Amino acid sequence: MHAIQVSEHGGPEVLNYVEVPDAQIGPDQLLVDSQAIGVNFIDTYIRSGRYPQDVPYIPGAEGTGVVTEVGANVTEFAVGDRVAWAAAPGSYAQKVAVNAQDALAVPDGVDPPVAASALLQGMTAHYLIESIYKPAPGETVLVHAGAGGVGLILTQLLTARGVRVITTTSSDDKEALSRAAGAAEVLRYGEHLAEQVRKLTDGVGVAAVYDGVGTATFESSLASLRVRGMLALFGGASGPVPPFDPQRLGLAGSLFITRPTLAHYIRDRAELTWRAGDVLAAIADGTLNIRIGATYPLARAEQAHRDLEGRKTTGSIVLLP
Repeated sequence: MHAIQVSEHGGPEVLNYVEVPDAQIGPDQLLVDSQAIGVNFIDTYIRSGRYPQDVPYIPGAEGTGVVTEVGANVTEFAVGDRVAWAAAPGSYAQKVAVNAQDALAVPDGVDPPVAASALLQGMTAHYLIESIYKPAPGETVLVHAGAGGVGLILTQLLTARGVRVITTTSSDDKEALSRAAGAAEVLRYGEHLAEQVRKLTDGVGVAAVYDGVGTATFESSLASLRVRGMLALFGGASGPVPPFDPQRLGLAGSLFITRPTLAHYIRDRAELTWRAGDVLAAIADGTLNIRIGATYPLARAEQAHRDLEGRKTTGSIVLLP
């Protein structure tokens, strides 16, 4: 089979399109012919060496496809089923071994590029607004990178609940996408961002900030919060946040800050199916629209990473094997 392989950590140029032995499965796994592969910022963190990973390895963890072989212990799935996943290492490949406990049935009508890119970002948005801070109708929150994959999903889900959403974007085109998703106000990044947020909230600040950008937005995120506000720092697209003195949180209004990761919010099958089920149901009933900003052949994974890191993409991006 063909796959992307990383033999040394580095920039996008280390993503090599190669031929490797077909994936093999164990008794609790499914072998899946991949139809579409999700590309996420965590893939770039692992590729660059920011997150530890032995080399060589096949990157990626998210995708969708058709089951071609079922392990001896598997009873929930059969050959021919369409499944999606968000936690199968080695997903940048034509064939993927997926643990059955991590696989999810894809509803009819959900196209492969959507199924391949909805789960990781969708479940991230789900735990942020269900388990980190669940805003009440009428509250105001700030979502950074409002035209990104998670940003667009967060904005739609929050707006559907009656939450007022302020977002940040870097261009007029991205602002238009964010507003179409339901953002009440869209701001540009910059040193006066917190002042603008407070002006829009009558000086009070927002109840929560959902920040996947990291070091470039950290200070403005803290400064935008109301008393006892929550900063959910769920990513670092601009780099990791440097160490800071937690005494600042008390002085700024008894603020809360957390650095969550999806793996800790889908720790068992019940939690996984709850979050994924809500996301897929929202897609099926039209509450949630997954924007596919770009698709690339699997062989062009290097360009997909360059565009993602260069903030040239909007919504989700997908590899087609």
